[in-house]
Amino acid sequence: MATRRIKPSLYISVDIEADGPIPGPYSMLSFGAAVAGRQDADGFTAADPEEQTFYRELRPISDEFVPEALAVSGLDRERLVREGAEPGVALAEFSEWVRQVSVGAQPVMCGYPAMYDWTFLYWYLIRFTGASPFGHSGCLDMKTLYATKAALPLRAVAKGTMPRDLLSRRRHTHHALDDAVEQAELLANLMAWQGSASARLPE
Repeated sequence: MATRRIKPSLYISVDIEADGPIPGPYSMLSFGAAVAGRQDADGFTAADPEEQTFYRELRPISDEFVPEALAVSGLDRERLVREGAEPGVALAEFSEWVRQVSVGAQPVMCGYPAMYDWTFLYWYLIRFTGASPFGHSGCLDMKTLYATKAALPLRAVAKGTMPRDLLSRRRHTHHALDDAVEQAELLANLMAWQGSASARLPE
């Protein structure tokens, strides 16, 4: 029987900033993406996360927002109402960018943790373009990846429990592109890591 050929995966680190807990009532205000690396049958090859990137700031889609959530990003919501990109245009441009950087591979969105960012990104892609270049499940959660390799309960994992050499040396700025690049470096380190007995539960 012929062996089924499996396409490589192209991992794209994505970070979003939003003004509330869920899309629809609240808005994704910005998102950044950075190509983190490629995985095939021979293993994972890290990319320079600053080489292929994407960033947009978006016009809010509703008048509702949570002040505490908005404050995290430091973005000026009133400016975005005037100057932010139309979501449909920005998400179509992003989808095309994903297709271009992932030629010959299957794109996979990754994040730490991925759930919040994926929820907004997937909802926006379907709402404004009708499709997702990642499909409905092309998502990798770095927190789960670490928990599995470290043999720790998922809810016990935080960046403070990780060996320092796994973490990016970049600051977490809450600028979506900065954080996407930072997360891309974390993914590359996690992919190379074999797991460690030094992984610890928080005290």
